[in-house]
Amino acid sequence: MIKTAYVSDVGRVRSVNEDSTWVAGLEQGYTLAIVADGMGGHQAGDTASRLTVETIVQDLQSLPANLSSQEFGNELQRAILHANDIVYREAKEHVEYYNMGTTVVAVLLKEREGIIGHIGDSRVYQFQNNVLTQITEDHSLVNELLKNNQISEQEANVHPHRNIVTRALGTDEEVVADMYSVMLDEGDILLLCSDGLSNHVTPEQMIHTLGAGELPLDHRANQLLQFALDAGGDDNITVALLEYHDESVSSAKGWDL
Repeated sequence: MIKTAYVSDVGRVRSVNEDSTWVAGLEQGYTLAIVADGMGGHQAGDTASRLTVETIVQDLQSLPANLSSQEFGNELQRAILHANDIVYREAKEHVEYYNMGTTVVAVLLKEREGIIGHIGDSRVYQFQNNVLTQITEDHSLVNELLKNNQISEQEANVHPHRNIVTRALGTDEEVVADMYSVMLDEGDILLLCSDGLSNHVTPEQMIHTLGAGELPLDHRANQLLQFALDAGGDDNITVALLEYHDESVSSAKGWDL
């Protein structure tokens, strides 16, 4: 089974939360989690992220039960590209939404198998055996500089342009979503977040929090949020957690799930 938790906060500086998130079980045993970080001004950014989440959820609401991971991955990719069409058209038809866009990370799980779709600099991490691995690769100016050895990791963490993305949903008529497959083992956690979290919470803080298995999952989500707020909270902050438990293993250990 998949345990879930999520939290989103406007932060300490912004007046509007342009992040949108959705985490829930779907029909036929699927679990879907989405984090989208809007851009283009407070009303436009909020609209872009909201439309993206609504479109993906609507498109995936009634998936057939017997799809392979390849097949439901294709469905996730189609839903993300459909969201791009919706946001792009809305921006073209309404001047107040001109040039709006959003990042998106979306995870679709069927038991322990999953597919991740990604555009922008929101992230997905996998926490496994007390090791944290960033699965997605940022579509950002700073990441390009880092890959080309033009700046160091330390410089990347404080770069004045670290919020500039090189790919976004809704800003262009066509976009490419990076797709990743993921397999979960007992106790693994997937962490989805906007850059309001990843820019301010260290990997060490993430590992310490996610590894605190004695705490309920929603408490761990709130602890990560608090770390970002304590670091200044100068952006909207969103975190979603998906924790996998094999019911046969859990029953053998006497866990009450």
